Amino acid sequence: MSTPTILSPCVRTCRLLNEVCVGCGRTRAEIALWTRMTEAERDAVMSRLDQQGSA
Repeated sequence: MSTPTILSPCVRTCRLLNEVCVGCGRTRAEIALWTRMTEAERDAVMSRLDQQGSA
C-alpha cells in the first residue's frame, strides 16, 4: 500500500463547533475517517474546504 499523497489539512487548532473543526473545517466524521479515506475521498474533502476557504 502506498503512502497517501494528500496530507491532513489539520492546523493543530482542534476545536469543534457544531460538529465542524474551527481549525481545518473538517467535520467530526471526516476527521475520524481521514486515515482510512481513499485519495478520491480526501480530494473531495479538500475541494470542499478550498471552496469554503477553510484549507
